[in-house]
Amino acid sequence: MKVSVSTISLQELDVDLLIVPVTVEAVADGLEALVAAFGASIERARVDIKGEAGDVLLIYPDAGTAKRLVLTGIGDRSAVTSEILRNAAAEGARSAAKVRAETVGISVPDLDSDGDEASQALVEGFILGGYRFDRYRTVEEEVVMAQRLVIQTTDQDKQVRRGADRGRIVAEAVCSARDLVNLSPDEKTPVLLSKAIEKSAKKHGYEVTVWNKALIEEEGMGGLLAVNRGSQDPPTFSVLEWHPEHARNSRPIILVGKGVVFDTGGLSLKPTKGSMDSMKSDMAGAAAVIGAMEAIAKLELPLYVIGLIPATDNRPGEKAYVPGDVIRMHSGKTVEVLNTDAEGRMILADALSYATSFYPELVIDLATLTGAAVIALGDIVAAVMTNEEKGAAERLSAMTAAGEASGDRVHPLPMFDEYNEQIKSTVADLKNVGGREAGSITAAKFLEHFVDYPWIHLDIAGPSFLEKSRGYRTVGGTGFGVRLLVRFLQDMAEKKR
Repeated sequence: MKVSVSTISLQELDVDLLIVPVTVEAVADGLEALVAAFGASIERARVDIKGEAGDVLLIYPDAGTAKRLVLTGIGDRSAVTSEILRNAAAEGARSAAKVRAETVGISVPDLDSDGDEASQALVEGFILGGYRFDRYRTVEEEVVMAQRLVIQTTDQDKQVRRGADRGRIVAEAVCSARDLVNLSPDEKTPVLLSKAIEKSAKKHGYEVTVWNKALIEEEGMGGLLAVNRGSQDPPTFSVLEWHPEHARNSRPIILVGKGVVFDTGGLSLKPTKGSMDSMKSDMAGAAAVIGAMEAIAKLELPLYVIGLIPATDNRPGEKAYVPGDVIRMHSGKTVEVLNTDAEGRMILADALSYATSFYPELVIDLATLTGAAVIALGDIVAAVMTNEEKGAAERLSAMTAAGEASGDRVHPLPMFDEYNEQIKSTVADLKNVGGREAGSITAAKFLEHFVDYPWIHLDIAGPSFLEKSRGYRTVGGTGFGVRLLVRFLQDMAEKKR
C-alpha cells in the first residue's frame, strides 16, 4: 500500500473515503469545523455519535471533495492513547472495505501527543485492521482493497511523515509474520521456512545463513535433533544478521524464535479440538523474529542484531523421541524427557546455548511455549521473564514500556530459584517438565539453565493466534512480537546515542 502525507485541508482532500477520529469533546462542541467543511450532513448525523471509543458513523457529505466520511470515536481527548488510535483506524479500514474505497484519507487529530506517534499508530491500525489472508480461497470474494492511504495534517508535517513511514514499515513486517503463521503446515516445512527467510533477507537487506541437518548434527544440537526424530522432514537452523556499518553496539542483541512448524505433541499426542487444530501457529516466535528483522533492516536501525531460528515439526513418527529418553543438549547438559509435547524448550535451549558463542549484550527469545501462560494471562498479553541478575528490573521495565507503546503488551512473572526444584531429574541434569503448577515459569527456569548472559524470555502463546478478531488484530496469526521487538530495540538505540 502506498502511504503519503498531505497538508491539504480536509475539505479539499480528494479521496473515496475520509476517516476523521473525533473526541467526545469535539462532538459535544458540535463538530463545527467539520460542519463548515462538509455541510449540514454533519449537523444532521452528529446526533448518532458520541465520540466514545468504538463509535463509527458513515456520512455522505454535502460539500467538500471526499466522497464519504467516517467518523470514528476516540473518547476523551485527555485519555487518547496510541492503542485507541490504532483501533479507530482499524474501524475505518473495515468501513473502507465495505464501501470498496481505493483511496483513503485519515485526519491526524489535534492532540497533545507527538505527531509522529499519532501518525504511526493510525497507519499501523489501518493496515493491520484491513489485513486479509486469502491465499487458499478458490471462490474470490468481491473485495476492493485500499491502494492508497493519505495521512492528512495541518501541523508537525515532518514528524507526521516520519511516523507514517515508520508505521507502514512496521505494519508490513507484522503482516509478513501473520502470513507465515497462517500458511498451511505443508507449505512451511523447516526447509520451506528457511527458503522463505532467504527470500525475506534478499528483499529487505539483511543476511542469512541456513544450516542443514548435517551441520546441526556437527554442532551437537541434541534437543533440536531429538524433537525432529519423528519427522519426515529434516530440521534447519537459520542465522539472520543485521550488522550496519555504524552500529551503536559491538556485541550483538540476539533474537531467538521458536520454529516448531507444526506440533502434534509427538508421542504425548495433543487432543485435536482447541489444541492441535491451531498448531500451525507454533512457529509464531520464529515469524516474529523474521518480521522484526525485516523492519529493523528497512528502518536501518543502528544496532547489531542477530536472529536465531531452530526449525522442525514435532510428530509421532517411527523414530520419535519418547518419554524416558535422556538427551544430551548442545551445552553438554542432559535432559530427561517426560513429555514430548514440551518440545519448544528443547529446541530453544540449543539455540540459547549456541547464542553464547556471540558474547551477546542481550538475548531475547519468543515462543508459543506454554498453555499455562494462556491460563494465567489469556490472549491479551504475553508473559515476560528474565534471569534474576544485575539489570533484571531495568530489562523488565524497558520491555513492559515497549509493550505499552507498541500495543504488544507484556506482563512480568517471577523467576525465583525455588521453581528450579520442579525441574530436577533423578537421572539427568534436568527434566523437561515441572508439573502443572507455574508451568510457564518452570519452562522459563528450564531455559535459564542454558544462558550465561542477560536474557529476556517472552511466552507469546496467548496473543500470537486468535480465534476471534479484536480491534486491529484479525483472526489467526496476529504477528505479535514484531512491534514489541522493534520498539524495544528503537528505545535501546536511542539510549546508546
